[in-house]
Amino acid sequence: MPIKAIIVDDERLARNELKKLLQEYPDIQIIDEAANVDEGIEKIESQNPDLIFLDIQMPGKTGFDLLNELEKAPHVIFTTAYDEYALKAFEVNALDYLLKPVEPKRLADAVHKLQYEISKENAGINGMVNRGPLTDADQVFVKDGERCWFVKLAEIRLFESVGNYAKVFFGTNKPLILKSLNALEERLDDRVFFRANRKHIINLRWIEKIEPYFNGGLLVELKGGEKIEVSRRQTVKFKEMMSL
Repeated sequence: MPIKAIIVDDERLARNELKKLLQEYPDIQIIDEAANVDEGIEKIESQNPDLIFLDIQMPGKTGFDLLNELEKAPHVIFTTAYDEYALKAFEVNALDYLLKPVEPKRLADAVHKLQYEISKENAGINGMVNRGPLTDADQVFVKDGERCWFVKLAEIRLFESVGNYAKVFFGTNKPLILKSLNALEERLDDRVFFRANRKHIINLRWIEKIEPYFNGGLLVELKGGEKIEVSRRQTVKFKEMMSL
């Protein structure tokens, strides 16, 4: 299976140079290119690539803005002329970053890393079907202020409603994203993510303990230590799902 890639970079010369270097890698197929963020988003959403080569500094919106607007993040290799951004890209834990002008040796390393990641995914479940529910193998891009992360949905144990935002719990992080709980619920796989009450969606695979709670509800403790009430209305559905 070829790896489908899109290059997003405002410099035509840089795009051409990268395409030339990538001729060495027949399994990476450049299916399109874009010169700015809006064009990039449109092409990524319509063509669903496995990989994007993404410039960070572009006029108007940055590469981080692009990731922030995507619903589902493909693999990303940053291409940048700026060293301080490279460090930021690592906080984002992108697959890799390449400093311009791109050196063939660094590109080879990045491609090997990519092939390894994709083979790991293929060994597990690979639910990269566009517009279907987001499976726990999918990764999403989360940006809060200056900090950015790629997070596999399997690592997210809880979403909590905060007005029009949702707080995302993974590891020790709790960033806010501009998405309502209802919008999230529509897109998440309901076999894994369960609407416990008006304010919380929990990842069923992160449940540590379940105990009865007043009014016929349940109290669920997650592996991160959070205690979440399952409302009485949702308890029936929850028990059916968990075969309790």
